[in-house]
Amino acid sequence: MHTKTTKEKLINDIQNLLNTYEGVPPTSINPNLLQFMDEATLKEIIGNLLTQKEEAKEVDIAWLEQFQSTH
Repeated sequence: MHTKTTKEKLINDIQNLLNTYEGVPPTSINPNLLQFMDEATLKEIIGNLLTQKEEAKEVDIAWLEQFQSTH
């Protein structure tokens, strides 16, 4: 039985984050492409993806609020 390493889990987390964008086809990452990266780099990628999602959410909320304030 194969137990996932921390790096494999981080790579899986990156793939899962990429697949949460609406309207974007599912993304599949070849783990071998990211295997050379250290854990800190993989965590940084996850942090950047989370920041992008948060910023996109804030823009969406601001866009929706402009309609709410006009009614």
